[in-house]
Amino acid sequence: MVGAKEEGSLVDEAQLQPIAEERAVVAGLLRGDRKAAGTLYAWYGDALFREIILPRLPIRELAENVLVDTFRIVLERAEQYTPDADKSIYFWIRRIAINRAIDVHRAHQRARRLEDALEAEHDPSEVSPAPDAHVDDEDTRARVEAALAQLSPRYAEALRLRMLDEHSREECASRLGVTVGNFDVILHRASAAFRKAFQPDVD
Repeated sequence: MVGAKEEGSLVDEAQLQPIAEERAVVAGLLRGDRKAAGTLYAWYGDALFREIILPRLPIRELAENVLVDTFRIVLERAEQYTPDADKSIYFWIRRIAINRAIDVHRAHQRARRLEDALEAEHDPSEVSPAPDAHVDDEDTRARVEAALAQLSPRYAEALRLRMLDEHSREECASRLGVTVGNFDVILHRASAAFRKAFQPDVD
């Protein structure tokens, strides 16, 4: 018997393995067998990459990393999976892939926003905060906070007010007790300092 196709999934039933065959592999996965995770990767990795991850994260290198992360998470969280007699494990893995792709996409957008802001440091008035200012990826958040911690408190506060909290230049200047022109100078210098302190993700 082949696992039923989940509504909204792009995977055809013909791409799913017979449930009886999956059960043996899933049993190994639940025992922490890395070979079982490898088998699932061989079965479903390509479909996940082409149909689930890449459409949500159209940057091939990042998408490939998400695929690897997905199966790492599958192995680490295997005990959280509850086998279903009539449903393929593919759909559980699919949900992990979707969540990871979304997280990485948001983190990438956040990093791009920071880069764009730093590129515009010669004219801070051109910096337009993006509507989604949340740092959703824990690694990115940690690296941003680590960089801010290396700056002077005034520089860190300027960046937090403008880049993280998305206050207007006028509001930022008011909170720092300076003119807008002085705030632009502070932000310019803070951006340059942040650029030196921020460590990109090399994984």
